[in-house]
Amino acid sequence: MVAVFLHHVVGDLTVGKPDMREFWEGETVEAAMGEIGEGSERAVTVWRRRGEEVVRERERAARFVGILNSLDVVAFLAREGDREKAMGTPVREIVRYNPSLLKEVDPAARLIDALEMMKQGVQRLLVRKSVAWKGVSKRFSIIYNGKWLKHSESSPTILPNNLCESTSLPSSLSKENRYCCLSREDVIRFVIGCLGALAPIPLSSISSLAALNYNYYYIEASSPALEILNNFPENPCAAAVVETSADGTRKIIGEISAYKLWKCDYVAAAWAMANLSAGQFVMGSEDEDQDSLPDFILTSQLENGIAESPRHKKFSSRSIGFLSQQPLGGLRSTRSMYRGRSAPLTCRKTSSLAAVMAQMLSHRATHVWVTEVEPEENILVGIVSYNDILHAITKNPATVSTGWMFSSKKILIQNIFILKNCFKK
Repeated sequence: MVAVFLHHVVGDLTVGKPDMREFWEGETVEAAMGEIGEGSERAVTVWRRRGEEVVRERERAARFVGILNSLDVVAFLAREGDREKAMGTPVREIVRYNPSLLKEVDPAARLIDALEMMKQGVQRLLVRKSVAWKGVSKRFSIIYNGKWLKHSESSPTILPNNLCESTSLPSSLSKENRYCCLSREDVIRFVIGCLGALAPIPLSSISSLAALNYNYYYIEASSPALEILNNFPENPCAAAVVETSADGTRKIIGEISAYKLWKCDYVAAAWAMANLSAGQFVMGSEDEDQDSLPDFILTSQLENGIAESPRHKKFSSRSIGFLSQQPLGGLRSTRSMYRGRSAPLTCRKTSSLAAVMAQMLSHRATHVWVTEVEPEENILVGIVSYNDILHAITKNPATVSTGWMFSSKKILIQNIFILKNCFKK
């Protein structure tokens, strides 16, 4: 086991993390759209509202409902015929109930135990910030016991926890009990800062580390985009849009994912998902071809709270592009411009784990699609997600072969080039 994960605790990753904001399950879909688009986590954690009575802090995780992302919202809007009614729907009606996605952990817990949780499917770690801890980890590990261990003993370094056994909490103490949520991206960001301690794993190829997952979701480009709902992807929340050749190979031309839809116009994306093929959805349409496409109704809200009257709008590739990357000059949007924003993030089977992690962090992606070595073909092989990386970095370094690293100068230059470009962003 890599020593860096044994000597660090979860609290080391909470430094600088903002306080967690609870998104109530009774909020509307329209409110969720704003929260997801303006947030920094690409999704919102949905919670039951706390009652009037004081709830013990140790029961906080019990109020967690699930995680709602942009693909969930777009898919819901695409299914609903009445857009105005859909916007006012409570989030509790569309979020998938899955409390196992979040676990509350002690800030003094070992980092290796947090990694094991995430490898088992946990996507968020709820960590109290108003706690003092030392650099000595507490033990509760699935590795040795096959179940989560609970601590009955009190610790002098965990100050507020000693008071949580009382039936009520003073208001002053409740204000001090601040929490933050750690995601798998936070863990990967920590890992890429200590690559030297993980050698030789970071410079090994993803295929040699078994980080390449051959099981992935895909949808044919000619199929309706709405078919993605028949086999909804969850971890990662992404489906490749492919063109299958006669020999059975699949060429990836785009993707439908929560990562790509994060900063888009959700209303326009929902219309496109309901009316276009998967290929048209990811590639967009030329503005000069818009006469063949029907109108969709778009309503917007003014700053003073008065809603504008519904207006008809032509769908274009620009209408579901990233808001921060709209073309500045002119109103016309070409397919090449949109293609640059919708192109899937890819790597090769020979790419190093460090290069793939750098790609994911620089683009804030949850996954990278893996293609064959020939760059001009874009033949899809598999996918690398957070979960695959977590399994790879916790391997025993003694079992990783390093002979491949010096067998091809071309592969080394490719990995260095990818890392250099990613860190420039």
